[in-house]
Amino acid sequence: MKVTAVETIRPRVQSNLCFVRLHTDTGLTGLGESFYGARTVETYIHESVAPVLLGLDDPSPQQMAALLTPYVGYQGSGAEQRGNGAVDIALWDLMGQATGLPLARSLGGAVRDRIPTYNTCAGVRYVSATTRQNSSNWGVAEDGQYEDLYAFMHHPARLARELWDEGIRGMKIWPFDQAAEASNGTDITPRELAAGLEVVAAIRAEVGLEMNLMIELHGLWTRTAAAKIARALAEFRPYWIEDPLRPDAVAALGALRAEIGMPIATGETCTGRRGFLPLFQAGAVDVATLDIGWTGGLTEAAKVASLADTFSVPIAPHDCTGPVSLAVSTHLVCSQPNGLIQETARSFIRTWYAELAEGYPTVAGDEIVLPTTPGHGVRLHDDLGPTQISRL
Repeated sequence: MKVTAVETIRPRVQSNLCFVRLHTDTGLTGLGESFYGARTVETYIHESVAPVLLGLDDPSPQQMAALLTPYVGYQGSGAEQRGNGAVDIALWDLMGQATGLPLARSLGGAVRDRIPTYNTCAGVRYVSATTRQNSSNWGVAEDGQYEDLYAFMHHPARLARELWDEGIRGMKIWPFDQAAEASNGTDITPRELAAGLEVVAAIRAEVGLEMNLMIELHGLWTRTAAAKIARALAEFRPYWIEDPLRPDAVAALGALRAEIGMPIATGETCTGRRGFLPLFQAGAVDVATLDIGWTGGLTEAAKVASLADTFSVPIAPHDCTGPVSLAVSTHLVCSQPNGLIQETARSFIRTWYAELAEGYPTVAGDEIVLPTTPGHGVRLHDDLGPTQISRL
């Protein structure tokens, strides 16, 4: 089997997405996905990846992971890694279709056929404009269906009740980010701290401690300020605190973990085993939130999951991106003995995902169901947006 064409698609509905389709001489087509900086990733794929990939006999994910390792751009989730990750996912999809096996089977077999989820409380247009992790890129809309970001900021108890009544037993919010923007993360005022805690308290008062409540800090804080927030949150017993610091601040993150004594989740912006190993060695992470596309693809993500298991750390794949990422993450987390939980965003799944694709996993209550179709199972609709094709 040879790849005869590399196609990229940038859907109009989400400008940060770039899909990659690998066309073969057998008629099979593999689908991958990258999120953030779609134009840059697209350029990299056609300029640097296509010349290497086109015409190779039976290219495997492991072979391409070696061939596409760049001399620069491999340390961190830059355009090279995101582009390579999309191609790697497409190759795994091709392999699954050629063998008739779903990805979980290709990875060694499913440990379970469904896994718990939590709802990231984003809105429909969250992070759809730029690559910045900033409130200017939140895409906040006025109160409306699935506008969960607006809801947690303005009506947290009502949102918590709605999610609970749907059967959702986990939710993630970020009520302190705007305070971080005000001080560059160096400190938080008593008023800002109280405002964020008021959101958390309202959720706990409405649905109690049975709701798994994740507090996202987006790596925006210094250690002292993050510790102040964490200590104030202790009485509300968060399921975890996510990315209180940048994950490459390994020593500081390890010291913070020892100081606050509550679970820390991190890793969506880490790259590969070499990015995660220092965190595991320092005892700085309780849950590894790897992003499959950003870490370089499923080939590397499976190795990260195994490494995490060596250190007795569970994985909870990041997904607040696109439908292919959700599918591949579900296959990975269900195939690993240390799979804990899968992130979802109902504001994405129930709105623009359906405009783009079909075949992504089904979410029922607080569980996501592992697909059984060959590959990852996702297929795009037609006429999504601008395309480019490199041919053999």
